[in-house]
Amino acid sequence: MNVPGILPFARLLLEKVLEEGDTALDCTVGNGHDTVFLAGLVGEEGQVLGFDIQAAAIENTRARLQEARLEDRVTLFQQSHEHAADQLAGANSQRLKAAIFNLGYLPGGDKAIVTKPESTISAVQSLLELMQPGGIIVLVIYHGHREGQHEKKELLSYAESIDQRYAHVLTYQFINQANHPPFVLALEKR
Repeated sequence: MNVPGILPFARLLLEKVLEEGDTALDCTVGNGHDTVFLAGLVGEEGQVLGFDIQAAAIENTRARLQEARLEDRVTLFQQSHEHAADQLAGANSQRLKAAIFNLGYLPGGDKAIVTKPESTISAVQSLLELMQPGGIIVLVIYHGHREGQHEKKELLSYAESIDQRYAHVLTYQFINQANHPPFVLALEKR
């Protein structure tokens, strides 16, 4: 059986919904890997908006986009993802099909700077309202640290409360791995 890992599965979900000309969000740009991936999926006519509170993440992502020659389809914001819905205007909000969050801390960065469940849930709620039917929000939850455990608990509680007529919610995780492996929480708007 060839089962994709956590990050390949997250990307598979995004590939299933995004088409040329769509709008996608990378709500935690980190080192820019997902931002570049999304920019490739939305094509020349699409748009990606990327968010991170850390200047280093924005700089790393900008450099990665320039190297891939994709910077013309991405707008980066050095602000919390809880403001993502505010940055979507007009056509971009009407073409919103996908968003991804990699929660926790910036790989190689300051581990004291972490995502918070309050801002993440606020962002997810706002984006889900704007999302086109069939669109998806993918959260990769890293919970191998104290703050991550708290965020996991709050996000799962929130996700379980979503009416199934409004969105399908799924988790994808490995249950036989040590050290709190990351898992995917995905919300598909109906």
